[in-house]
Amino acid sequence: MIDILSKRYLYFLFSLFVIVPGLILLAVDGLPLSIDFTGGSLFEVTFAEGKGLDTESIISIYEEAGIDDAQVTTTETGSVQIRSSFLTNEARDEILTAMQEATGEPVTVISFDSVGPTIGAQVASRAALAVGVAALGVVIYITLAFRKVQNAFRYGVCAIIAMVHDVAVVFSIAGIGARYFDWQMDALFLTALLTVIGFSVQDKVVVFDRIRENANLLRRLEYETLVNHSIVQTLQRSINTQLMTVEFLLLSLALFGGITLQEFAVILLVGLLSGTYSSIFVAAPILVLWEKREWTTWFGRGANA
Repeated sequence: MIDILSKRYLYFLFSLFVIVPGLILLAVDGLPLSIDFTGGSLFEVTFAEGKGLDTESIISIYEEAGIDDAQVTTTETGSVQIRSSFLTNEARDEILTAMQEATGEPVTVISFDSVGPTIGAQVASRAALAVGVAALGVVIYITLAFRKVQNAFRYGVCAIIAMVHDVAVVFSIAGIGARYFDWQMDALFLTALLTVIGFSVQDKVVVFDRIRENANLLRRLEYETLVNHSIVQTLQRSINTQLMTVEFLLLSLALFGGITLQEFAVILLVGLLSGTYSSIFVAAPILVLWEKREWTTWFGRGANA
């Protein structure tokens, strides 16, 4: 039988290797929140061929309209996106007119989205509340579902720790994407994050449920052997249902879904991979670590006692 749990500290180290760099980037650069959370306006336009305005000219037009925080980026399709604080319709029309006068040609509006600062703050606070309620619900549900197993509360706590691991992986990927690909945390990011949380819990319940079944059938097995045996039994299911179906579908979406869905697909792809990984290599090993109280032997404390 494959011995998975004997290398559990290597799995923890690998998780840190994935998580820490991205979180450091987020700490240095700050959360790349979109206007969905901060409030503001996103104005996307295209200019007639050969009549485009440079970044300084666009920023100057915004400043003349009383907006001094415009950020200009050019998309792969050649359009120009301008992010700024909240624009009224009148301010937008004034800026559009100034652009047309500066270029001498009509300017095509691709999109114009505005979110008020109050709505943005509400979205952020409700997202945090949703994650907190979901975490509490997971602990309560798993504790009740596993109430006939010794130390049922541990299963819920380990599921939450693994869920936090998956959330950290998602934020790490978002931090790396923000630094190198100008990704932003928007409503789609929140959708992907909540999907990853839901999947993460579901996958851990499957592994824990197998441990619960085997705990009744194989009572004489040592706990670590029992958990390792249960993980091996669920490996095939995890590979078949996650890697062979969902992950390939998301990979196709990331490669061929276009730039609009690319960030969403990549975050979801990595997040679901992390969910499968943490079920096997994080949640279950922590159960064993907790059962054996291994922290008492860290740094040689057990040997000296």
